[in-house]
Amino acid sequence: MATTIAHNELNVYESADARFEVAARRLGLEEGLYKYLKYPSKEITIYIPVGMDNGHLEVFIGYRVLHSTVRGPGKGGIRFDPNVTLDEIRALAAWMTWKCAVVNIPFGGAKGGVICDPSKLSRGELERITRRYTAELSEWLGPERDVPAPDVGSDEQVMAWVMDTYAMHVRHATTAVVTGKPLELGGSRGRKEATGRGCLIVCDKAIAKLGMKREGCRVIIQGFGNVGSVAALLMHQAGYKIVGIADIHGALYNDKGFDIPALLDWTHGQRKPLPEFPGGGQKISAQEILFQPCDILLPAAIENQLTSQNAHRLQARILCEGANGPTTAHADEILEKKGVFVIPDILANAGGVTVSYFEWVQDLNRDHWSEAVVNDKLRGIMTRAFAETLAIAQREECDMRTAAYLLAVQRVADATSMRGLYP
Repeated sequence: MATTIAHNELNVYESADARFEVAARRLGLEEGLYKYLKYPSKEITIYIPVGMDNGHLEVFIGYRVLHSTVRGPGKGGIRFDPNVTLDEIRALAAWMTWKCAVVNIPFGGAKGGVICDPSKLSRGELERITRRYTAELSEWLGPERDVPAPDVGSDEQVMAWVMDTYAMHVRHATTAVVTGKPLELGGSRGRKEATGRGCLIVCDKAIAKLGMKREGCRVIIQGFGNVGSVAALLMHQAGYKIVGIADIHGALYNDKGFDIPALLDWTHGQRKPLPEFPGGGQKISAQEILFQPCDILLPAAIENQLTSQNAHRLQARILCEGANGPTTAHADEILEKKGVFVIPDILANAGGVTVSYFEWVQDLNRDHWSEAVVNDKLRGIMTRAFAETLAIAQREECDMRTAAYLLAVQRVADATSMRGLYP
């Protein structure tokens, strides 16, 4: 198992590498091909000088890692967070390679990040960081090279700045250089909801596989940002019972279920702390919510939530990973022994990059699709990817995470072999 490979459990790059190692061994990859797929194509470190509002000059550190362009241009978000590390960006870039391969869209993996705290920056300071970061990368980015998107700490506005800065450097409008943009600048309908909607789709498939029904199916969601809030609303509307919700302020658990529209209005509309919601529930920590009784646990916050130290406490039948890397490699074996049906991150949260792909296609073709068309196409891709992963899991007698990696690594390996290597 992967637990024999990852030495530092909380290092997300080691966890990502451990899962790749498991798949590579089972596939029997040739040594040279194994090395080629294991390491990123390039890593860039940028020192970003920015004039702050107080007149002082500050230098921020930024990264961009391009993991693979074997199956298409790099694809991956830009993360603004004080805890960004190069290893984290490496892991996220690799996950994007495997994620795009699992859902079989023509992208490779990339990721970017800047060490900063957006909550402590003015709009002008954030814009200056974004534009200088983009300018430094302008020769590496492009619709056929590397296509950024929003991530933690960035949004539609940040993508608009990236697009505009890139356009100024290449001297023409290029909407397809980024995804997750405002609709007015070539964004796609359904993009904001895509990751949460993808989680709903694969949960539907998982409960069907296990002989369960939506009605009364208890769901706990850790994280109430874009992914978690959308997943909560869509699952609530579909008939699931959301019994636990957590955000940065804390968590609430109520086995009778929550009125999700009212909770959304409280937290997002009125901007009040989630634990103070008057709709009832037991106040607990955002960590403890993971271990309350439920049928589906959907971590949609940050990495390393389920570890070798706490995975045995999980009471869920299904784990749907809305976040990237919420489970360490060391915890995989524990969950497998407990019989938890895991929908791994590279499948569960692939709805976002899938609709980013739709946005890219629409931009390249100067086209606009209705939200109904976007959602229908998303459902088709996520349903097929789930079925293909499940078929491998059954054939190889392995868990769904291993099956997803087997599917992804094999696709990238096949593409690499067919292309050959430029001498």
